[in-house]
Amino acid sequence: MGWLGGVFDSVQQWLFESVLQPLMFTTGLASLLENGYEASGWLLVGLLQLVVIVAVIGPMQRWWPVEEITDRATIRTDILYTLIHRLGLFRLALFFTVDPLADSLFGALRVAGVSTFQLDGIWPGVTDISWVSLLLYLVVFDFVDYWIHRGQHHFEWWWRLHSLHHAQQQMTMWSDNRNHLLDDLLRDVILVTVAQLIGVAPGQFIAIVAITQLSESFQHANVRLWFGQVGERLWISPRFHRRHHSIGIGHETVKPSTEATSGQPATPPRVVLGGHNFGVLLPWWDMLMGTANFEKRFDPTGVRDQVEPGPDGRVRDYGRGFWSQQWRGVLRLLSKA
Repeated sequence: MGWLGGVFDSVQQWLFESVLQPLMFTTGLASLLENGYEASGWLLVGLLQLVVIVAVIGPMQRWWPVEEITDRATIRTDILYTLIHRLGLFRLALFFTVDPLADSLFGALRVAGVSTFQLDGIWPGVTDISWVSLLLYLVVFDFVDYWIHRGQHHFEWWWRLHSLHHAQQQMTMWSDNRNHLLDDLLRDVILVTVAQLIGVAPGQFIAIVAITQLSESFQHANVRLWFGQVGERLWISPRFHRRHHSIGIGHETVKPSTEATSGQPATPPRVVLGGHNFGVLLPWWDMLMGTANFEKRFDPTGVRDQVEPGPDGRVRDYGRGFWSQQWRGVLRLLSKA
């Protein structure tokens, strides 16, 4: 861990001094050099992720595909989403909007004598070891991510945004970042707040995000792969996550019928928001909460209203390009599409 960290720091220093620092001086942003150094870390992580996605996951998609790719235009749009997120453009937007508000809030709390909780200090001597501390934070953030994901599938207004992510019917290694920007903003605000509350160091937070994102790229890959009876219960595989994207499985739950009682009529079974396999890294939370589905199947992905006409006799259009997808998400949120 120390050796890898040293190599990363050296490359980050070179990237900052050779590229970002001269650019910031030229554009009059010299007062933000500290933030520029942090940005160079995010950029380096993103570049490394893209190398792994293309060089490692890409060949696996060609060797063991679940389905043939027939719509390359929609995948090109997913690649654009990936570049926006992995190369730091989305995080740059957060830097000028959300981050100053969060820093002001937590700075005010510290001035008022309210200190944040240092999670890695609960087990002195053990959590002082860097990799143990990192694993502890990974588990905590994955637990938070599970409940964020449940919320995205539980609240109707949130699902109207998150459904864009599920509307990809040609799921590939590029599909992880296919999200509405408002959906991403909500998730990032929650995670940054949690990071501040439990005392995650900036370097650890970058590592946690990098590990999570790379694993999610693999989970979304068009790869016919599972980890076996034991492995499936230790880490989320492409097969496990594909069940979450399967039409009628991942985002729907059948609410059973009820019998008639005094004053209450019987109700037939009905489909409501819900689903299975919400875990981001670990399937443990799905197993504990009863939302895990370990069936060994590779079903078509998408949202039911894309393939079945609604009350108006039409299927829903989620848009083709980046901007049309973002705009239609806003219309869905306003209940106008």
